[in-house]
Amino acid sequence: MSTLFEPLTLREITVRNRIVTSPMCQYSSEDGFATDWHLVHLGSRAVGGAGIVFTEAAAVEPRGRISQLDLGIWKDEHIEMLARVNRFVEAQGAVAALQLAHSGRKGSVGPPWDRTRGWVEPSDGGWVPLAPTAEKDMPHYPLPHALERDEIATMVRAFAEGARRADAAGFAIAEIHAAHGYLLHEFLTPLANRRTDDYGGSYENRTRFLLETTDAVRAVWPERKPLFLRLSAIDWAEGGWTIEESVAVSRTLAARGVDVIDVTSAGIGRSPLESAAQAPLYQVPFSERIRREAQVKTMAVGLITTGKEAESVIAEGHADLVAIGRKTLADPYFPYRAAHEIGVELAWPRQYRRATL
Repeated sequence: MSTLFEPLTLREITVRNRIVTSPMCQYSSEDGFATDWHLVHLGSRAVGGAGIVFTEAAAVEPRGRISQLDLGIWKDEHIEMLARVNRFVEAQGAVAALQLAHSGRKGSVGPPWDRTRGWVEPSDGGWVPLAPTAEKDMPHYPLPHALERDEIATMVRAFAEGARRADAAGFAIAEIHAAHGYLLHEFLTPLANRRTDDYGGSYENRTRFLLETTDAVRAVWPERKPLFLRLSAIDWAEGGWTIEESVAVSRTLAARGVDVIDVTSAGIGRSPLESAAQAPLYQVPFSERIRREAQVKTMAVGLITTGKEAESVIAEGHADLVAIGRKTLADPYFPYRAAHEIGVELAWPRQYRRATL
């Protein structure tokens, strides 16, 4: 009996299996709008059998984009096309999810296929990135603007408004992005947050922005719908955010209405420790520890590329869900192939049943 293909109920939402299409930037938006590319890209992963299909990171304000081509959720006009995408995803039996994000100091860069990728000047449509403190400690980015206290409150409201729009577009799951060196993660880690007010210094102060954001999102996100939060479990660097802090904040987040911690790692610069550790399932132990010690459901990510690997994560109690990223870019039908690999009979969509594995 496979655990990977068992349904999972989160609040009032039931997902058909434990495989999640991870949020992956597509750099195919203009002014934040979803396009036909998103309809086909996300729709094909739903046809492909995933239990949950996530949009890429959706910026809660224009300066929250990584590039000018990122998806957005900062104005009501974004809702219509997102709702169309959502309707198709759910018509294929998957659950549609949206990730709420702000790039922080890692914003205003070109798309990855641009050989001249670097900071895009405001004169070329870019912007000055935002950060906890105004320090140029990332060589490929400009000096960021340090958020004032009233601007932090504005960001909290922006996340809440993004959640309201995600609900209006019909998404069943929302996720707060607090990982990978983006704005909320920057406030968590001492490597990026050198503030001296009550948003910096101690663990309690560094987690304040995240907890305020979570409270604001949960207040507008319907009670019947689950809320996820993506967290970098460690920074892989001395003096950075630690797994012990991740366990502690996950326990607090669960008490405040977060249903699943999406456990990843790193994002504040590049660490040789992480590079040395990278191998299949290398981040799964972080998920297992948070799940066990914080008593919260988790989603494991990172170099999970086979059905047997994904099955082992769920069957051995390391996580409740597995998020598959690059593998599903190459193969939208990964869930069907994973099922075949572990001996599960999974019915393909009737339009494709003549196909063979």
